[in-house]
Amino acid sequence: MTMRIGVVTFPGSLDDGDAARAARIAGAEAVRLWHGDPELYGVDAVILPGGFSYGDALRCGAIARFAPVMETVIDAARGGLPVLGICNGFQILCEAHLLPGALTRNQHLHFRNRDQLLRIESTDTAWTNGYTGGQEILIPVKNGEGCYVADERTLDALEAEGRVVARYIRGNPNGSQRDIAAITNEAGNVVGIMPHPEHAVEALTGPSLDGLGFFTSVLRALAGAAAGGQHPGGQ
Repeated sequence: MTMRIGVVTFPGSLDDGDAARAARIAGAEAVRLWHGDPELYGVDAVILPGGFSYGDALRCGAIARFAPVMETVIDAARGGLPVLGICNGFQILCEAHLLPGALTRNQHLHFRNRDQLLRIESTDTAWTNGYTGGQEILIPVKNGEGCYVADERTLDALEAEGRVVARYIRGNPNGSQRDIAAITNEAGNVVGIMPHPEHAVEALTGPSLDGLGFFTSVLRALAGAAAGGQHPGGQ
């Protein structure tokens, strides 16, 4: 059975088409979801894509968090539905309190757009189980407000609980604390990542194929959960 991955479009989303394409390349059926429609149409996972939802008014992701679709996504995520937030999607997940901390203005105050090396720190999530711990991957980063911040207690907890999913290596593009590029919730089904794995799934357009593992990982997690009768979180 083909798994169905929903990709939400908010006003200002600009990477929703890329995320849907990545899902299709991985072998899933991509289902387009609209911000104003609370129905998820039976999808097996959800991607909140990059872009500038609602023009980044107030704060990045602050308005998108209250979109009708997000009320359903929040409830479903708390019930175990795999959710991946990429760039602006990561900001939305933090605003929705599905992930701790916040994304703030890059420390150097410049928009940063480049191919970025990451080290996968945790494979215990629905979105990274196909990688190996310590694996280095090359995917694009493009953000102006990608600096991950949290209080020391939260940062220590993320470290101790193995919830740092990926770190920037050989240069931190935005000043994120402890070089954090991606984190997960306690259950491992919700992941937020600032760089863009959906832009590294084809040799023609990406710097590598390294991002494809996020999308094949969730299909693997969903298949395993279906076989075992469990939710597809990594822990």
